[in-house]
Amino acid sequence: MIEHEGTRVLVDAGLMDLHERFAPGTLDAIVLTHFHPDHVQGLFHLRWGRGAPIVVHAPPDSEGCADLYKHPGLLDFRRLAKFEPQRIGGLCFTPLPLVHSKPTFGYAVEADDGTRFAYLTDTLGLPPHTEAFLQAWQADGMAIDCSYPPQGAPPRGHNDWPMALAAIASVRPRRAWLTHIGHVLDAWILQTAPPLPEGVGVAGDGEVAVFARGREHCAT
Repeated sequence: MIEHEGTRVLVDAGLMDLHERFAPGTLDAIVLTHFHPDHVQGLFHLRWGRGAPIVVHAPPDSEGCADLYKHPGLLDFRRLAKFEPQRIGGLCFTPLPLVHSKPTFGYAVEADDGTRFAYLTDTLGLPPHTEAFLQAWQADGMAIDCSYPPQGAPPRGHNDWPMALAAIASVRPRRAWLTHIGHVLDAWILQTAPPLPEGVGVAGDGEVAVFARGREHCAT
């Protein structure tokens, strides 16, 4: 969830109880990274509600997921284009191409006060144009895919630990989180307690990051 001065945007919709978590009219939009089921399965229940349409911004995937396009219900799907900003209330989302098995976008999110946060999952490394954009953009915060411990062979579809840290070192955000943590990586972290660079952490459920231009803090 990304919030700024009354604007509330949900990034991805993998939780199955979205219809219980969010009362009608409390979301300004949903923004999808891609159409794999673990990122959209909550929409299958949400679409059959009553009330005003819910705008869902998404990458240009002609297949989508199952029958969401055919029977959208309340969902108003709108296709995004890479590097073309989309304004939602007090937030501007710029779609950034990522490397995954379906058309996938990360998002450079900028608030009206200039605060910048990049959300980059699911991905295997960063495409050159996306990496160059982020290097110039200078994010206050960044969350990036880190699904695996260090691999002997190149991983598939998702970053491993060294690749995620290399991407953070290249982009140089003020603060960074590793996300899309799987149980294998979780076990490896518990067993090895690997060091992390200053300003980099492993994201956890319930964590809240509060940004204001020039300062940032976290709470649980």
